[in-house]
Amino acid sequence: MSVHDTIGDFITVIRNAGLAGKESCSYPHSKLRAGIASILKNRGFVSDYLESDNDKGFKTLEIKLKYVSGKHAIKGISRISSPGRRSYCGYRDIPSVLGGLGISVLSSPKGVIDDRTARQEKLGGELLCSVW
Repeated sequence: MSVHDTIGDFITVIRNAGLAGKESCSYPHSKLRAGIASILKNRGFVSDYLESDNDKGFKTLEIKLKYVSGKHAIKGISRISSPGRRSYCGYRDIPSVLGGLGISVLSSPKGVIDDRTARQEKLGGELLCSVW
């Protein structure tokens, strides 16, 4: 069975690994997924991420999950734009997640960025996901 929404599947892997109490999770590498992992690391939702090769020679992303007082640092993560229904917005229309406590991740002309950076640089784009 082929996966048509790889970003949605990537987000689900992170969510499920955190709920199961795993130390890390891995997923096949892409520049878009590496950009999302980088934002999650920079904003403090995951400890670290590594790009490595698996035993068959394919690149993978390994994400080290972060726990605060024994609970997963990511309380919720949801996909906004999907292959069947894309969601685009300008920098003025980027939604605030939990009054600024969470983040929105966007795909913009300058790459994958978070909502704060998009507002500062006045960039819009496709809303990929929201994390809180």
